[in-house]
Amino acid sequence: MSLWTRARRLLNTDGATTQEGPTPTGPPKDEPDGPPADATVPDEAAAVEEQAAPVAVRDRYPVLVRAGSWTLTALAAVLVLLALLLPNETPLITPRAFAHIPVEAIIGAAVLLVLPPRAGRVAAAVAGAALGLVTLLNFLDMGFHTVLDRPFDLVLDWILFDDAESFLRDTLGRAGAIAAVIGVVVLALALVVLMTLAAVRLAGLLVRHSGATTRTTLLFGTVWVTCTALGIQVAGAPVASRTAADLVQNHADLVSAGLKDGKQFAKEAAVDHFRDTPGDQLLTGLRGKDVIFTFIESYGRSAIEDPAMAPQVGDVLADGTARLKAAGFASESGFLTSPVAGAGSWLAHSTFMSGMWVKNQQRYRSVTSSDRLTLTGAFGRTGDWRTVGIMPGVTRSWPEGKFFGLDHIYDSRDIGYRGPKFSWSPVPDQYSLDAYERLEHGKKDREPLMTEIVLASSHNPWSPIPEMVGWDEIGDGSVYHGIKKAGTDPKEVLADPEKLRTEYRRAIEYSLTSLISYVEKYGTDDTVLVFLGDHQPNATVTGPGAGRDVPVSVVARDPAVLDRISDWGWQDGLKPGPDAPVWRMDTFRDRFLMAYGPRPQDGKPSRSDKVAAGGRTEE
Repeated sequence: MSLWTRARRLLNTDGATTQEGPTPTGPPKDEPDGPPADATVPDEAAAVEEQAAPVAVRDRYPVLVRAGSWTLTALAAVLVLLALLLPNETPLITPRAFAHIPVEAIIGAAVLLVLPPRAGRVAAAVAGAALGLVTLLNFLDMGFHTVLDRPFDLVLDWILFDDAESFLRDTLGRAGAIAAVIGVVVLALALVVLMTLAAVRLAGLLVRHSGATTRTTLLFGTVWVTCTALGIQVAGAPVASRTAADLVQNHADLVSAGLKDGKQFAKEAAVDHFRDTPGDQLLTGLRGKDVIFTFIESYGRSAIEDPAMAPQVGDVLADGTARLKAAGFASESGFLTSPVAGAGSWLAHSTFMSGMWVKNQQRYRSVTSSDRLTLTGAFGRTGDWRTVGIMPGVTRSWPEGKFFGLDHIYDSRDIGYRGPKFSWSPVPDQYSLDAYERLEHGKKDREPLMTEIVLASSHNPWSPIPEMVGWDEIGDGSVYHGIKKAGTDPKEVLADPEKLRTEYRRAIEYSLTSLISYVEKYGTDDTVLVFLGDHQPNATVTGPGAGRDVPVSVVARDPAVLDRISDWGWQDGLKPGPDAPVWRMDTFRDRFLMAYGPRPQDGKPSRSDKVAAGGRTEE
């Protein structure tokens, strides 16, 4: 017997005893002294009163109880409707996004009407949990669209959460990162639980009022079908919605396409027209040169064209062009379209070097495990260059490095840095370039160098930012401790979009200035520099629809080097104009190898011949 039932019976028994008269003053002759066997002891009486208290509240405050019940029901309805209509991109979250009729709600109500009560409750719980997971997927899409300009990939993107945690740890500290991760997990679980409870509550209401539910479902079903057939819209969006269903379908299609893409990409990667090219037929136009490929983190087209940033960054590039010209260097610039935006630098690097469109982690694993010839590998195959990498962003083992065919890789642990980290960036760019000069380029009696350098100071969150110091003041990097202390707080910068844009611009200016200053000071007649951005910054900086183009420049003192690419149509100087050529980044490898490979003699004077003879070149 339940405590509640027993309490009710005890209350009824007490009432009956009062009506019949007083109880005997003594115990019956056949009964032992003491209370009856079924009498309520003091502790049990207290429990009975506690259980009976809710009844008293309902009886005493019926209006308040009903208002609370309807409030919970209304909140459940709002939660479910928001989940059904929520867009998966932040800019699309507007009032009109929720002015629609979700077909999923109509179908759900119809299913509840035909199921037995118990089965209906189970179905509602399952549907609520599923809707909670769909909502989580929506939030993941929002984050990925904001940072990477694409939706979350259910198969390939889980590995990126490790990078996200590392980013939080570098930005917020270890305690802040742990708190953030715990908070995200708790909120995710709470969302699924609340969505399940909301669905069950609404299901109970619909079943209890089955007549009204039937009429309402038929009405909204008819309206939905009519709006679909006639294409009725509100503010340019269809009234008849299937947002949640479309989200699930789109991600299912992405998974299917991803599985097919992996097989197709492996076939494409196996076809390489330069794989079997002998070393003596590669890069003959650059023999004896010191070739440097430099990636500047997050250096995108927006940095030189966005009105809020272009004047300052443009001044740095214009000044750099003039300074390098005074030092005897010329330059040509254009644009490349990166496969990624916001993050994923390693995908852009492998695209540029391999000549394959490496847009996701699956493709990255596929190409780095193949025998495809990379740009860096082509220099190594000739036997005429020592090939090295300066990778300050690498902080642990990097097995994929073998794919790029470098003789030696200097990571953040190998360059003698004793200064502080600047948020995510382990080493300031100027120090990385100084380490290259000290460890490789500045050595006497060395062989020609081909170097890949990754400059990481312009990595998100762009706070704090290093400052330029005298090249003779760099030392072991201890000088940067004071610079970091005087810098901005990344937590404050991340919280303010305007500060974020400003600090991004300043970081790009620092990286460009470091590189230009290095070439100006240490460049020689044999220096050939190719530098480019790896991807655009995230949408918080660029705004929506900024594209994926990044600037790319070739700098050299020997006019014969630029003569080789005169047919590319690139523009003079370090800053490409709005009408400069735009190529996909995966086309660069083949164009570069063809431009600097053996050329048949056609009897026409080249640009370098004209310059050597004092003649003018045609524009």
